[in-house]
Amino acid sequence: MTSAKNARTAEERRFTSFDGMELFYRHWPALSEKARGAIVLFHRGHEHSGRVAHLVRELGLDDFAFFAWDARGNGMSPGKRGDAPGVEAAVRDVDCFIRHISREHGHDSRDMLVLAQSVGAVYVSAWAHDYAPRIRGLILGSPAFKVKLYVPFARQLLRLLLKLRGNFFVNSYVKARFLTHDSERIASFKEDPLIARPISARILSGLFDTADRIVADAGAIDLPVQLFISGSDWVVHKWPQHLFFNRLTHPLNERHLLPGFYHDTFGELDREKVYVPMRAFINRLFAADYQEQDLSRADRIGPSAAERKRLEAPMPPCSPMRPLYAGLRLCLWLFSRCSGGARIGRETGFDSGSMLDYVYRNTPTGSNFLGRAFDKWYLNGPGWSGIRVRKAQVEELMGLAASLLREKGMPVRVMDIAAGHGRYILDALAAMPGDWESAVLRDTSTLNVEKGQALIAERGLADKVSFVIGDAFSEESISAQQPQPSLAVVSGLYELFQDNDMLAESLRGLARALPEGGCFVYTNQPWHPQQELIARCLGSHRQGEPWIMRCRSQAEMDQLVRRAGFSKIEQRLDPNGIFTVSLAVRCARH
Repeated sequence: MTSAKNARTAEERRFTSFDGMELFYRHWPALSEKARGAIVLFHRGHEHSGRVAHLVRELGLDDFAFFAWDARGNGMSPGKRGDAPGVEAAVRDVDCFIRHISREHGHDSRDMLVLAQSVGAVYVSAWAHDYAPRIRGLILGSPAFKVKLYVPFARQLLRLLLKLRGNFFVNSYVKARFLTHDSERIASFKEDPLIARPISARILSGLFDTADRIVADAGAIDLPVQLFISGSDWVVHKWPQHLFFNRLTHPLNERHLLPGFYHDTFGELDREKVYVPMRAFINRLFAADYQEQDLSRADRIGPSAAERKRLEAPMPPCSPMRPLYAGLRLCLWLFSRCSGGARIGRETGFDSGSMLDYVYRNTPTGSNFLGRAFDKWYLNGPGWSGIRVRKAQVEELMGLAASLLREKGMPVRVMDIAAGHGRYILDALAAMPGDWESAVLRDTSTLNVEKGQALIAERGLADKVSFVIGDAFSEESISAQQPQPSLAVVSGLYELFQDNDMLAESLRGLARALPEGGCFVYTNQPWHPQQELIARCLGSHRQGEPWIMRCRSQAEMDQLVRRAGFSKIEQRLDPNGIFTVSLAVRCARH
């Protein structure tokens, strides 16, 4: 334990998150001359950084700096109590906080460890999954992957009311005596004026959805995880925590079940039982330089490869899903006769450039009312809605890239190596702030090139934009493109191909094509809620073949990009966690 003479006093600070909101946090500098690393603490729902401050004192890790925030809508941070624009905003806040610590306090993320409880542990797990941070590891205490709701059908009722009346607030039912056996912690909880009982329905509903997604796809988290599960938890269920852990893949993962512990895992009466393995885990992770697993062969070995192989195999004859998917295929065939979207998908493939162009236009068409009604439902599906969010985020990051290039005195010359019909990239160019010099669009499809050239002529851009045939997976072809681009864009392409060797060659070509300091905007699909339905029912642009996805984890995608010679500096995510858009900068050549 830390002695009284060495007790640390917190510095109270604020950082600016992505939307301009200034969030409160505490910083405890290391007592040693040089910090061994940084440990970032995330509190439970309804609470604040003061409730985890005891960990700084009790862990006794004097050679580590500690940080702890008040999540927006909690503690000393602004915002309506218990609310946020959505869980995705809270997760993005986490990313902004880590970036702030690195930038303002000089702690490289590779020398950080994150420790989180309950709702905070869900946010942090989602951040690890969606943003693929390069940190030492995670320590999670009783993550709220499934809250115990004692009212029958409470989850369904909450969603219905949220849809009918908009956002509203519910109060926590949890009593202090059901959180811990520690009488001092119980008393301080009751007396703490900063603890907020309300939580918004949209945050609660978003928490359910995010937790389901992260538990289902936990294998995509490529970090050492130490998980503590309270054995007598009145607040959250234990079995989703076990499912989450069983799907993790890192060799250094640890799970500890704590009999008799209540939900406040790190604030229980006998918490030294937690601290002993926690200190050992931290010391083990910081005993050597940062290391990461090689994910270049994740297309052959690993959870996503195994899932793709499962989807490639025929369904068992006795599966009850066989007749269901057969019925859905029949319905799709019938609707393709009267629905514009279903017809395009059937004729060109549901992952084709023609299909994406139709999704971007987002105008239901059909030969009759039924066809148009189906088309509207089809275009509003989670995947296609996410595609349109992705388009807007590509535009945003292209604009940011253009501003960065101008700051460096570099011309803005754009190259898109697989532009489809070109609508999204032409829209992005139109929305780009300031002037840009030229753009070269490429695609292997003659149909796409012809459609794109027509769009270019229609918009009067023939003097600045050209559309040519080009192989997106040829290093030599990409690197030889003239004029030399300073901003490369790859949107919706790599998600269609499972082979990492193909991506590596394409990325090498882009790294050769761009100058040092050049920008690269790329997309990824780390998860999809309808992966099996799509594989069983929809055809791809390779006529006669089903559309079978391999969802590439963000850690895998970022590692491929990094090894080609780029450094990621920004990322965006759609609300359903299906698509990401990232901005990277070409590093100096060695």
